[in-house]
Amino acid sequence: MKNKDERIGGRMSRVDAQLKVTGAAKYFAEFEVPNLVYGVLVPSTITKGTIKSLDTKKAESAPGVLAVLSYLNAPKTPAYQTDEPSKTSSGRGPGMKAFHDNKVYFNGQPIAMVVANTFERATYAASLVTAQYEKSSHQTELKSNLDKGITPKSKSLQDYQRGKKDAYQTAPVKIEAEYIQPTEVHNPMELHGILAQWEGPDKITVYAKTQGVKMTQQVIADTFKIPKENVSVHSQFVGGAFGMSLRVWPHEIATILAAQKVQRPVKLVITRDQMFTIAGYRPHTHQKVGIGANKDGKFVGISHWANVQNSNYEEFTEATVGMTRFLYRSPNVNTTYRVVPLDICTPIPMRGPGEATGAFALESAIDELSYALNMDPIDLRMKNYPEKDPEQDLPWSSNHVREAYQLGADKIGWSNRPKEPRSKKENGMWIGYGMATGTFGAHRREATARAQLKADGTLLIQSAASDIGPGTGTAMVQIAAEVMGMPADQIKFELGETAFPYAPIQGGSATVASVGSAVHEACMALRQQLVELSGNALKKAKVDTLVYEEGRVRSPTDRSASIAYTEILKRNNLPMLEVTKEAKPGEEGKKFAMYSFSVHFVKVHVHPTTGVVRVKHAVAVADAGTIVNHKTASSQMMGGAVGGIGMALQEEAVIDHRYGRYINNDLANYHVPVNADIPDIDVLFVDKKDPYINPMGAKGLGEIAIIGMAPAIANAVYNATGKRIRELPITPDKLI
Repeated sequence: MKNKDERIGGRMSRVDAQLKVTGAAKYFAEFEVPNLVYGVLVPSTITKGTIKSLDTKKAESAPGVLAVLSYLNAPKTPAYQTDEPSKTSSGRGPGMKAFHDNKVYFNGQPIAMVVANTFERATYAASLVTAQYEKSSHQTELKSNLDKGITPKSKSLQDYQRGKKDAYQTAPVKIEAEYIQPTEVHNPMELHGILAQWEGPDKITVYAKTQGVKMTQQVIADTFKIPKENVSVHSQFVGGAFGMSLRVWPHEIATILAAQKVQRPVKLVITRDQMFTIAGYRPHTHQKVGIGANKDGKFVGISHWANVQNSNYEEFTEATVGMTRFLYRSPNVNTTYRVVPLDICTPIPMRGPGEATGAFALESAIDELSYALNMDPIDLRMKNYPEKDPEQDLPWSSNHVREAYQLGADKIGWSNRPKEPRSKKENGMWIGYGMATGTFGAHRREATARAQLKADGTLLIQSAASDIGPGTGTAMVQIAAEVMGMPADQIKFELGETAFPYAPIQGGSATVASVGSAVHEACMALRQQLVELSGNALKKAKVDTLVYEEGRVRSPTDRSASIAYTEILKRNNLPMLEVTKEAKPGEEGKKFAMYSFSVHFVKVHVHPTTGVVRVKHAVAVADAGTIVNHKTASSQMMGGAVGGIGMALQEEAVIDHRYGRYINNDLANYHVPVNADIPDIDVLFVDKKDPYINPMGAKGLGEIAIIGMAPAIANAVYNATGKRIRELPITPDKLI
């Protein structure tokens, strides 16, 4: 292959780049269908209670209004007519039943939808809907309800104990501290919503903002009790999600009901303030960590407790305390996880779900312990590096975190780190260095890909994968180019359609490992067919010994024994070769502990008078197996680092608990990093193949890109100022 950037490990540019920068990429809200009408939601103005009456007369008589949908007149949803458990409440479905009854669970809950022939008319009419309520007292504050935490149903988050409980208390050197992570909201550029069009009584087409078209298809089919094959979902482009589209929300079901009611296609695009109230968030979490060590730095015990904000109508959990169980070698570890039901919408995974929050507590605590021991934070971590997974008692499939420590330390200039806090200035600013480790499961799921090698020499691959921004299509083209020995411009990968073969949700950093494996297997099957059809010259050779390059297959020892793919099809009078291959993980997960790892390093400046923190330099190091595309992977790591800066210094969704209502639910008052906040970010990769996880040896890195960044900044701020901030975000008022 002439262009090495088109191979696995290259820096190939995104295959959809031109579509996106020219505006040709079509997102769900940009689709127009005949007779389209528009939905606008009416939110509850109370936080808990019931609706006594709903006055929709003015709205119904407003110009262009077709219907005002509510619990009073919405079509019956088949799955909601029974109290029996169903897949619609399994974590991917809507959970709360849209327009099913008069109960109000949280402020901003949709209580009605106005449907009109223009968006503007629907918006105006929605303002005319009024409700009378029977209020109940509400609880939205986590801090005052910590004693109401309950043990989750999830087996993986039951209380965990290895060795003695709270053994850290017996250690010669110990620390115990509480850490608070506020609510964060995903806030991608693209707003959430859906376009729903019934094609018949039991057949529907939707254009959705989803991280899994097959998941959306299944939930809609289950909810409306219609055949799955009668649900067609389109989602080729997603304008960012960060986890918020990993389920079907009640407002999506409401839109489908509205389309059923008016017998016309209905489009709903929620507003920016509704992104805070009805589309999930990273939950507010109170944590406590106790950690103790001998004077030589060897851990004696770690205890980690977490109390996590939740809704009062379904249970959401994430692995906040998970990494504490295995990231370091300690004979005694215990973790406790509790969910606190409150009168708010249900949380949903947000990039690095659970681990990003848990890492802030664990990695801050380890940094605190390093000062108590008068020990370098890296040396302390190296001292407690586990040669195998201490939780599962399994060998790592691969773990090069020690190499990552060295790479990052050299790049950031760790030797310049002041050993004493608040002891070094640069250009009049206090300077500090911090670091932290991150980890996330290296997941692989079942996936299927269809590959068509056509007579003109082009290759089309299809799978129902999603792409929320990491460059899924680009990675799949590179994998196919590597296996087939074809130029990338002759390969096309199509995704985001339920008509394509099965692919899992894009979440948990598993797409390349899962769908990439299916693409790999499909291409290997094509190679086998090509050899079988190639004639006597190659028929006796083993497929794996042949050379595949520039669209040809040849003998490894005799270059004259060569034939083009197009010639093989021509000789056999075939318009194309087609294969569909399913790829599943094997028994490797039972034999090895599979994780990706990251190490984040930062240098900060802190203004001595105002307390303003500036991240001056960041280094993100990933140990994620083979890096399929260094360009897109670097972008992933940079994006995660930026998210970590927001997590550490700016992001916080604030509720006025008197009313249970968000007060900074817009992008003017909910602060996120802008260009002026983003420093030089160096991205480094260990880039060593994991020999067990999948054919490419690649592990996910979307989550580890953010996990550990916030504590690295918090640790650097302490190194600069001598002030330990344990409640995020680290705003100037906390430092002056």
